[in-house]
Amino acid sequence: MAEKDNVTLELFVKASDDGESIGNCPFCQRLFMILIHKGVPFTLTTVDMKRAPEVLKDLAPGSQPPFLLYNNEVKTDTNKIEEFLEETLVPPRYPKMSPKHKDSSTAGNDVFLKFSAYIKNQLPAQEETLQRNLLKSLLILDRYLIAPLPCEVSANPKLTVSKRKFLDGDELTLPDCNLLPKLHIINTVCKHYRKFEIPKDLKGVSRYLDNAVELKEFKYTCPNTEEILLFYRNAVKQMK
Repeated sequence: MAEKDNVTLELFVKASDDGESIGNCPFCQRLFMILIHKGVPFTLTTVDMKRAPEVLKDLAPGSQPPFLLYNNEVKTDTNKIEEFLEETLVPPRYPKMSPKHKDSSTAGNDVFLKFSAYIKNQLPAQEETLQRNLLKSLLILDRYLIAPLPCEVSANPKLTVSKRKFLDGDELTLPDCNLLPKLHIINTVCKHYRKFEIPKDLKGVSRYLDNAVELKEFKYTCPNTEEILLFYRNAVKQMK
């Protein structure tokens, strides 16, 4: 499906606690990153959830951001919005963002789940186990990022450690837009509330995060640190 001329795109994302800037929501940031990378003109609207805005009642009753307004047609499911944008905003006008390698789509897909179990834990006896489970997931992700992709090996058969910037190569793809916001939340929240960071000796993950920091798609869409910590303040449980 080719993108038509003169379309109007509006992305609605969760607002911060002050109701104005970007709030903590990896799903919102995911779609925000995609639109920036695609380079399509769009309007960004922050939705203050505390004030039950009329926009939700009128456009997407019963839904929470993110949602997309495409030529007055509302789309509310994050995965379907991602698919729609990839099918609609196509080359040569817009870059393709689907990964070339199947494993790039699933790399790190359980890391956020392990993080949630770890950060919400209240029992000291389970702390070590839950942290280890998170580290195991990060290690699996690290191995994927370190292992050269087939295209890298074809270009250099002697290559043993990947030099790519992102999951699927040197270009940002859809899985990156899903994973990078979550990794940033993990590092920010764990560092503040558990005095734990993603280990620097996970070279692949560290390189991946360092590359993300330099990326406009990530920098411009990322909520500030205080907003992330405020969001998790009530979710993080104190040890009993």
